[in-house]
Amino acid sequence: MLRRLGAIVVNLPAGEIVSSLQSGAIDASEWIGPWNDMALGLHEAARYYYYPGFHEPGTAFTLGVNKTLWDGLDPDDQNVIAAAAAAENVHLLAEFNANNIAALDSLVTEHGAQVRKLDDAILQALGKTSGEVLAEAGEHDATTRRVYDSFLRFRKTAIRWGELSERAYLNARSLPFPYADLG
Repeated sequence: MLRRLGAIVVNLPAGEIVSSLQSGAIDASEWIGPWNDMALGLHEAARYYYYPGFHEPGTAFTLGVNKTLWDGLDPDDQNVIAAAAAAENVHLLAEFNANNIAALDSLVTEHGAQVRKLDDAILQALGKTSGEVLAEAGEHDATTRRVYDSFLRFRKTAIRWGELSERAYLNARSLPFPYADLG
């Protein structure tokens, strides 16, 4: 998708990103989020911090297990592994959210990062091109098409639900309550 929009995409090992930014070998980088970005030292090479992360809404991990091995496990062991994986994912998301808050504050107040929102026109172009790439990927075979169609159906209902849940909650949370200085 980025290539279609004219970017030259370069995959680098984490340890080469900062030096590549500093030398001008690359113009920009996407890493993980403020907490990990600071740990990597991105703030030493880039002073602009753009949002939203249009390509990934949040931190989530998966656990892959060989199907033959999984099928050979006792159902109780499968349940324990599934519950442990789910609990770790929730813990990890909470840890990232808490640490990203502090790291973003540090990036701005201590390191002078300038936080900027991507212009809606850029987000529209990214979304349009992403849709084209996904649609093409969905044409490869019947299985991919079923996944693509399922994704589109879910996306439509998820957007509707997000308006009533996440966006409405965030709007309510940002109201100027008398007990909190939200400035």
